[in-house]
Amino acid sequence: MSKDRQSSLMGLLVRSHEWLTAADLADAIGVTPRSIRSYIAALKTQAEPHTIIDSGPEGYRLNAEGYAAFRAQTGSIAPGDAPRERLYRLVRLLVDADDGVDVYDTAAALFVSDSTLEADLTRVRGLIADTGLAVRRAGSRVSLVGSELAQRRLLSRLFREESEHGMAALDAIQREFESESLGSFKTDLIAALERHGYYINDYGMDNVLLHIAIAADRAGKHQPIGDTGKSTGAEAELGGILRSLAATHFSPGLDESDIRYLSYLLATRAVAPGPESAAAAAASDYLSDDDLGRMRAIVARAAEEYLVDLSDEDFLTRLTLHVRNLLERAEDQAFSRNPLTKSIKSAYPMIYELAVFIASQLHDATGIDVNDDEIAYIAMHVGAHLHQQTRRDDLATCIIVCPNYYDMQAMLRERVAQSLGDALVVTRVIARSDVPWDRLDAEIVLTTIAPPVPAENIVRIQPFFGPGDVDRVRATLSRVRRQGRRAAIRDELLRYFDERLFVRDVSGLDEEGMIRLLGARMAELGIVDEAYVSAAIERERMSSTAFTEALAVPHAMAMTATRTSIAIAVNEHSLPWGDGRVNVVAFIAFSEAGRAQFQDVFDQFVEVFSEREDVNRIIRASRDFAGFIDELVRTMDG
Repeated sequence: MSKDRQSSLMGLLVRSHEWLTAADLADAIGVTPRSIRSYIAALKTQAEPHTIIDSGPEGYRLNAEGYAAFRAQTGSIAPGDAPRERLYRLVRLLVDADDGVDVYDTAAALFVSDSTLEADLTRVRGLIADTGLAVRRAGSRVSLVGSELAQRRLLSRLFREESEHGMAALDAIQREFESESLGSFKTDLIAALERHGYYINDYGMDNVLLHIAIAADRAGKHQPIGDTGKSTGAEAELGGILRSLAATHFSPGLDESDIRYLSYLLATRAVAPGPESAAAAAASDYLSDDDLGRMRAIVARAAEEYLVDLSDEDFLTRLTLHVRNLLERAEDQAFSRNPLTKSIKSAYPMIYELAVFIASQLHDATGIDVNDDEIAYIAMHVGAHLHQQTRRDDLATCIIVCPNYYDMQAMLRERVAQSLGDALVVTRVIARSDVPWDRLDAEIVLTTIAPPVPAENIVRIQPFFGPGDVDRVRATLSRVRRQGRRAAIRDELLRYFDERLFVRDVSGLDEEGMIRLLGARMAELGIVDEAYVSAAIERERMSSTAFTEALAVPHAMAMTATRTSIAIAVNEHSLPWGDGRVNVVAFIAFSEAGRAQFQDVFDQFVEVFSEREDVNRIIRASRDFAGFIDELVRTMDG
């Protein structure tokens, strides 16, 4: 069983809260159900005495309690990690040994044969091919040569690769580098940064703490980092904070060259100026007029293309600060990992797409390739800004039905507003028992008396409106709004399909081949030209359009099609796409005239394919175009 497939299988089980059949797992990974059963058996054996996977008539499911115990004891994401963990051990030994290590002694210490260690050394040479490091050998003695900075970056990279989603967890760092004080150091560091007016990016903070732990470990071996040539406008302030805390928490303290480099990492990966200091940062040497001017032009183009308001100056400043740090990270080839990338792509595809557009413009302006994780960070900036723009008109309208008894209806209205003011606005209170139920023109109705005929948008509540009522109302509102969105867009969406643009069970093609196949069908109908197809391929190279674990939505960012249309391929067996596999490929052509509907269509279509049960039902029904359309409508209608 390959390590990649083992990790993929465990990842699927960890992410799913439901039972998964062998067929589902096999299709997602690209193997046979028989192979899945063999993999499961091997994983169970390797994890003993822990039970990490439950088996039953419905398939397989993660045993959360057993998996947690396995992780706590081993620190591994999946069983069978021994070769990779041994490779990391070997690198640690090479980095720590100034005069190298003896091959035979090291093989004995790692409990492997000499030939196995020689194979591991070959893997080490492959790992360091682009790091500025080299393996030097003299007889049985092997050493790692290169700068201290390059060696630390190698340790950091390997450690992150050992960690789930590439994120360096604090407890794992403490365990690996025997730094029990790192947790209290982080607590004091965050408190000090907040006192100085910084925002904290905790996704990046633990990766900076990894570098701090490595620095403290190397300080104990009298190996300072030296001059790296890296600095930021915030170096003096951040350096003072780090210097003071390092003296308190680490013995020995950190060298001044380490303080300077760690200040740079902190500024470019884990902190941003708070609201009081953002304007000052923009006016300082840290952000030049060219920085702001470039981002202002990029953001203006994005706002025009996607019909959103991105004109806020504070948003622009904050995004420019983020991009300035992104460029610094790109120079070091040290992009920040983002554990929310997949969820942002699937839950907010339009916002992610807007971030892809910004990243593409940034690439054109600077030549920097921006990866998926960094695009997701841009999407977080954009999404937070757009969320803040939400107007009261976006709240659901609500009518309360509560027959008059003293001032009970007034108290009920106040309780509803206090508990649900972020989700709805009460437009009317009916304090009578003779209710005109057929004329209640609100998205949701809350009533203390039973309606004559139940309805999806009517919720029976108690007069005193407790926590249980709040939960029921939120659940109903979510369902009603989702159905409303689907009903509003269903007819619009179905206008874009054509039987001539439907294919079933296409195999043997990669991403580019599939895009060209579907694009050719569109070109035959005069919907797109070759330039649009090529632009869709370029967009795919920037960031995978597999927005869910079942659906890819390739498209060009320019809306140059003659009309908005969707060509679709439905496959019973999944095909590779990006880093995953998908069953459905929807090549979307958007026209300039249809761009106002872009966000609704895009988000809605991705949402339909977000639930595996719905996807399986659509695939089974899509033996032909009519079956696909019928099941798509049925799914959208909920």
